[in-house]
Amino acid sequence: MFGLSELAILLLVVIVVLGVKRLPGLVRSAGRASRVLRSEARATGDAPLTDPADPKLIRARPGDWTRERDEPAA
Repeated sequence: MFGLSELAILLLVVIVVLGVKRLPGLVRSAGRASRVLRSEARATGDAPLTDPADPKLIRARPGDWTRERDEPAA
């Protein structure tokens, strides 16, 4: 996706825009967010899938029609 030179330029732009003082806090919060996201993904993956109590499947047959709006779009 990105080469090494593009990533270096992107890092340089981030340092210039955010400043050296705010960069460690930004990286720290990004690390926390990735850990939370990973743990939530694992927890969601382990949860059993539940079926709805009353699933309804509506199928259209040839010749069926739906009502469309008659008003012109504003």
